[in-house]
Amino acid sequence: MTKVGTSLIPALALLACSFAAHADCAFPKAPATIPDGKTASEQEMIAAMSAFKAYNEEVNNFGSCLDEETKSKAAGTGQLMQLKTMQTKKLNAAIEELQAKAKLFNEQVRAFKAR
Repeated sequence: MTKVGTSLIPALALLACSFAAHADCAFPKAPATIPDGKTASEQEMIAAMSAFKAYNEEVNNFGSCLDEETKSKAAGTGQLMQLKTMQTKKLNAAIEELQAKAKLFNEQVRAFKAR
């Protein structure tokens, strides 16, 4: 095997392990846009509300997935606290993003209702 091929094997193995560790629970994605409450139609606001309800459900499912991932990966390991800490940080990040986006959406809902 060539020197390049030999040095590539550990890198690929590390990449595969890293990918497997992060591929189990997909981080939820916030709705792409929030309609402007001053100009949006009722249908646009209802569609956005549905998108946010689905997003909220995705965040809840993400939390459940992280719990299951922690249980399955931490069984019998001495790194349980590290894994729980990492999973908690991931979930907190998802919740913080949800709260921030929901705050923006709620501002637009108030603007829509004020018309």
